[in-house]
Amino acid sequence: MTDVLVDRRDGVVTITLNRPHRRNAITGPLVEELIRALEDVARRPDDRAIVLTGADGSFCSGMDLSAPLSPDVLTFMNRVGQLCTLLHDIPRPTIAKVAGPAMGFGCNLAFCCDLVVAGEEAVFGEIFAQRGIALDGGASWSLPRLVGIAKAKELVFFGEQVPAVEAERIGLVNRVVPNAELDAFVAEWAQRLADGPTLALSMMKSALNASFETAFRRAVDAEALNQTVAFGTAEAKEAGRAFRERRPPRFRDG
Repeated sequence: MTDVLVDRRDGVVTITLNRPHRRNAITGPLVEELIRALEDVARRPDDRAIVLTGADGSFCSGMDLSAPLSPDVLTFMNRVGQLCTLLHDIPRPTIAKVAGPAMGFGCNLAFCCDLVVAGEEAVFGEIFAQRGIALDGGASWSLPRLVGIAKAKELVFFGEQVPAVEAERIGLVNRVVPNAELDAFVAEWAQRLADGPTLALSMMKSALNASFETAFRRAVDAEALNQTVAFGTAEAKEAGRAFRERRPPRFRDG
């Protein structure tokens, strides 16, 4: 049985971590499967939005410390970093659909996505200190941007588990919904993104990802270049037609 399931429906690609017997904990083979899956999405123009989730009521319990990760830890961690970078930078909007625990690396894998939607029973845990190990999964970059440096240090120093409602309150996740409504809510968001202007969304994503490292002058210069490209695209032309015809834009047809 594969450790990663990929389902394609109407422009939405759902990628599921599939090791439910270990609460979808990460191994070397799973990392490689995820990398291949994301690289495949990046090559397919019909793949317009990505949902990342876990099987059987868990998102990801972190690294599977019961399994040999690699004889060379640095090589393995570099591949983990490659996975996180691919997910963070891929020119498609991404949603982490989190039901149940998202612990350690699993917690930070969710934060590599553009949006995080959690079921009300989800729990997030930066549990690295409890294991005597350092941060991974891009947490040293993402956490300060999500919650501020002081709160980020609190989360990682104490390693306490954060329930979904609290995670939403402090800015770790975008939305919390009842568990029974999680699938439908994420499906609706993902379909809206898949039906949206893919090129424009990818330029917005890239610009926002770079915002904390970019001076204001460089940001507006980059916006000028992006907008110059955007105005000439089929997406913008379709949006203009739709506005004149007083109808919703059909970006897939544009």
